[in-house]
Amino acid sequence: MAAALRGLRGLRGGPGRVPAVPQAQALGAGGRWGSLRVRAERGRVLHVELNRPARRNAMDTAFWREMVECFRDISEDPSCRAVVISGAGKVFTAGIDLAEMGAEFLTGEEDEDVARRGWRLRQKIQQYQETFNVLEKCPKPVIVAVHGACIGAGVDLISACDIRYCSQDAWFQVKEVDIGLAADVGTLQRLPKIVGSQSLVNELAFTARKMMAPEAQSCGLVSRVFPDKEALLEGALEVAAAIAARSPVAVQGTKVNLVYARDHPVPEGLRYVATWNMCMLQSEDLPKSAQAAMEKKGPEDVPFAKL
Repeated sequence: MAAALRGLRGLRGGPGRVPAVPQAQALGAGGRWGSLRVRAERGRVLHVELNRPARRNAMDTAFWREMVECFRDISEDPSCRAVVISGAGKVFTAGIDLAEMGAEFLTGEEDEDVARRGWRLRQKIQQYQETFNVLEKCPKPVIVAVHGACIGAGVDLISACDIRYCSQDAWFQVKEVDIGLAADVGTLQRLPKIVGSQSLVNELAFTARKMMAPEAQSCGLVSRVFPDKEALLEGALEVAAAIAARSPVAVQGTKVNLVYARDHPVPEGLRYVATWNMCMLQSEDLPKSAQAAMEKKGPEDVPFAKL
């Protein structure tokens, strides 16, 4: 798999035209991932499915590595303009696979110096943080579709996505305090900026209580609730297709600036977008979009070049 990915990156970086590679094949569909299934949907949308249904999509060692590899490739794939993440089987995810992952943090020499052990653990934690950071760093909008349980690290995952939808049977749980640790891969940093109530975030994180779909929508964790998984996936893919029909220069620039604005004061965000658009406003996509609007055409009728 690693050799295939290196070959793909080599094709992208080489001179001349890039050979046409089907998205799903290029990004590891057909069993090439151990914990994910990736397939093309509706032309320019990729569907990334957590694919360990027998284990309730629990996140094993392979998952933490493969998500980074997968989304770094998606970020570089000019054919992809939007992504949907879902879970196979009865639930979205049960969170970390404790049976497998526990040894990752508990192993070490018994007489190892505490500072060196701590340094090694810090590096490992930062590696796991990157698994969800790549969702935020990916310039393509990422929609997550949650059904059933979304526990522990599942909340870390969805907090790094751009749009969150769920089905009526979905529920969410910041579970980490129940297993003796503080959540350390994104929930405590991102969730307060999503729901807007520090009190609610504190309650969820301190008690590990379940949040059901209606409350998740009312507090802003999800923006839409669908009757069932089938309707959920259809809705997510429909929105992803609508995003993919727009100018990739405009959409990806919008995501980059939204993320920047979230983490910086308004004046800094305005300076950043002014610098960004001093180049991007010169794109051919702008007159193409304006011409289509004057001709009463939709964005899906405009042949935007790949980005």
